Amino acid sequence: MKAFILAAGEGTRMRPLTANIAKPLLPVAGRPFLEHSLLALREHGIQEMTLLVGWQGNRVRSYFGNGESLFLRLHYEEQERREGTAQAVSFAKPTMEGPFFCVNGDVVVRPSTIGGMLKVHREQGGSVVALARVEDPTPYGVAEIEGTHLVHIEEKPAKAATNLVNAGIYLFEDSIFREIEKTPRSPRGEYELTEAINRLAKVEKVSTFLIEDGWLDVSHPWDLLEANEILMKDLVARQEGEVEEGVRIKGPVLVRKGAVIRSGAYLEGPLYIGEGSEIGPNCYLRPSSFVGRGCKVGAATEVKNSILMDGAHAPHHNYVGDSILGERVNLGSGTKIANLRLDEANVRVELKGRLTDTKRRKFGAIIGDDTKVGINASIDVGTIIGENSKLGPGVIARGVLAPGTRLF
Repeated sequence: MKAFILAAGEGTRMRPLTANIAKPLLPVAGRPFLEHSLLALREHGIQEMTLLVGWQGNRVRSYFGNGESLFLRLHYEEQERREGTAQAVSFAKPTMEGPFFCVNGDVVVRPSTIGGMLKVHREQGGSVVALARVEDPTPYGVAEIEGTHLVHIEEKPAKAATNLVNAGIYLFEDSIFREIEKTPRSPRGEYELTEAINRLAKVEKVSTFLIEDGWLDVSHPWDLLEANEILMKDLVARQEGEVEEGVRIKGPVLVRKGAVIRSGAYLEGPLYIGEGSEIGPNCYLRPSSFVGRGCKVGAATEVKNSILMDGAHAPHHNYVGDSILGERVNLGSGTKIANLRLDEANVRVELKGRLTDTKRRKFGAIIGDDTKVGINASIDVGTIIGENSKLGPGVIARGVLAPGTRLF
C-alpha cells in the first residue's frame, strides 16, 4: 500500500512561524511535524509515499530528499494552483493504485490510527474515514454516521448534529477518483474533498474509524504546543551529548550529540535537547519542552512546555512558559513571558480583527524568527510578535505585533 500526503498549503494561519519555513517542517518533539506522520505510516509497512508540495516546496524536497534516510521511497508532485482539497487529491490518480492512505499534512497522525484504519479496511472493505470527537465541532467538517458507516459530512455547520469531525486521514479505494471527477466547484469556488466523499458514501459503503488516543488539527501557532505535548509522550530517553556532574535528570530526556548540559541544570522529561545546544548552568527545563539545534538556555532561566526553534536563546534570568521562540530569537537578560491571565480564563488572541479563543488557559507568546528582545522586557499572555522585530529594554509587549516591529 502507498500513501499520498497533502502538504502544499502556505500555512498563513501559522504566521509568523511559517514566514521562512514550510508548515510541514515546523519542529515538534524532535522532528519536523510531517516526519512524525511519515514514520507512523512506515510503522505499518507503508514505505512508498508521494508528497504534494507547493509553498516552500523546495525546502521540503531538500529536507526529505528521496526518503532514503528514513528508509522510505518518496516522490513529489507540485500543486501550483490550489483549487481545493479534491483537486489536490486528484494529483494522486497517476501513482496510487488500489487502496491508498491520504493524509492531510497538518494533522497529528499516530501509528495506532494507521493500524486501526487498516484493521477496519481488512474487516469491512471499502474506503475508511478517520473521525475524532471534539468539544466544539463547528469549525470542522461534522460527520453523521449510521453504526460505523459514514452518511454525510457537513463543513463548518452553524449547529452541529454530532461532535464527530473529519480527522483528515483517509484510506481510499480507487473509486474516490471517480467521484472527484464529478464534483463541482463549491460556492467559494473550490473543489471540496468532503463533497466527493459525500458522493462516494451515497453509492458505496464508507467505513469510519474513531481516533481515541490524541488527534489535533494544527491550524494556529499555539496548536503546535499541543501537538508537541501529544508526540512527546513517545519520547525515548537517550544521552548522546555531554552531561556534567551535578545535573539532575527526572523522566525521559533525550540529549542529542554535541549538546552540553552544565552543572546545576534540572531537567524533567519528556524533554528533547537538540544537537549543539548549551543548557545551564543552574537552569530548570520542565516537561514537554523541545529545544532545537544550537540553542542556549542559561543561568537562572526556566523553560516550561515550550518550543525553542533552531538557534533560539534564552540565556540569562528568563522565564519562557507555554511559548514558541522562532529561529535565532534572542531574549535579553531578565526578559519574562507571562503565560497565565490574572483571572485564569482562556487566553484569547486577536486575529484578523476578531478575538480568537486559543482554548488554552496557559499560553505565553509566539515570537517570529530573528526577533531580538532587550533586557528586562515583559511579554504579556497571548502575544504574537512578527519576525525580524526588535523590542527595547524594559518594554511591555502585548497583542499582535507586525513583522519588523520596532518597540522602544
